[in-house]
Order: sequence, then C-alpha cells, then structure tokens
Amino acid sequence: MPTIAADPYPFAFEPTACALLIIDMQRDFLEPGGFGAALGNDVAQLRRAIGPNVRLLAAWRAAGLPVLHTREGHPPDLGDLPPSKHTRAPEGGLRIGDAGPMGRILVQGEPGHALIPELAPRPGETVIDKPGKGAFYATALDACLRELGVRQLVVTGVTTEICVQSTVREANDRGYDCLVPSDCTASYFPHFHTAALAMIAAQGGILGWVTHSDHLLPALESL
Repeated sequence: MPTIAADPYPFAFEPTACALLIIDMQRDFLEPGGFGAALGNDVAQLRRAIGPNVRLLAAWRAAGLPVLHTREGHPPDLGDLPPSKHTRAPEGGLRIGDAGPMGRILVQGEPGHALIPELAPRPGETVIDKPGKGAFYATALDACLRELGVRQLVVTGVTTEICVQSTVREANDRGYDCLVPSDCTASYFPHFHTAALAMIAAQGGILGWVTHSDHLLPALESL
C-alpha cells in the first residue's frame, strides 16, 4: 500500500478504495465575467487550481480510478432553495436565480452552472448536483460511494473554506478518510485557504490529511 507524504502524518493510500471528488469547478465561480467576478472577487485566485486539477485528473483517469464531480445549483423553479440562502446577498446585489453574466445564477442548465471545459466530465463519470455547500447534503453521493466500495476520498475544488471543507467535514462524519491536495483547492481569499487547510489537519488530522499533488502523482503513475 503506497503512502503519501501529508500533514499531519503520511496517508495510507488504498487505490482500490479511493475516489477523486472534484468540488464545484464551475464557470460562474472560475471564469472572468461570471458570478464570482460580479461579486467583486478576483477569479485569478481560483484559477490557479485549474492546472493542478487537470494534471491530477489525467493521472487519476489513467490509473482507472473512480472520478466524481459536483456542481452547486438549483432547478429553474428554485424549489430546493431555502429562503435563508436566497436572501443572503449584498444589498442590491445579485441573488441566486437572478439573471447574471452567464445566465441565471446557480440554476441548473444555465451556462454559468456548467463545469469548466478543462475539467469536463467524461462519459461514465458521476456528476452530483447539490443544493448546498456540502456534497453529501440532499444528494446521492454517499450511496454512490458505498456502491463503488469507496472508503477514501481525494477532495479538490473550490472554495477551500466553504464547499471543500464542508464536504470534508460531512465525509469525516460518515467514516471516509479524506486527503486534500493544497494546490488543487483555492479560495478568493488566500488567508481563508490557508486557515481551512490548517483546520483539516489540526489535532492529529481531526478532519483529514493535507498534501500537495506532487506527492500524489507518483503513486498514481506507479499504478
């Protein structure tokens, strides 16, 4: 069993029981002119995670291991959108469901809801549409993973302190071991990114392990 250099200690990697879970690499969050940029965020902070994810995804696919993608969004009628989430927006600012630069914001089927082309799913790869921050809430993710025999997750995507960390917390509560490559996640706010990763590995890995994709790629290539 290969071990991956990680914080707080090496991660015992079980390839046959591990899946790659890529969180919310969506156009509205990462592309110039999208929802994230419209809120005044610097999307370049998120885009730095694209290259590392592309390399990791290619190696993961070459190893024949399961890949799952998530997208945050809601149906056109916003039927699963709670009022508390809908009303939480800057005064006079864009809200979920409003017309945005890439179609209605966080609405399934709209251009901005789509995953970026660089990380587009291949046929046979599972895409989880989620209404919340964590990927397990109100989705079939747990059932999909258990059907695949998955006990470990490599979790990547955006943003580190919100949807990535929320998913890691949910996974931890369900008994999954999570490894987070720091260069494959990102935040609009670098200090949040650093703090979120520190929280995951704190107290002996209370939520999981943190590594760099440079440590994971050789293990995948050896497969």
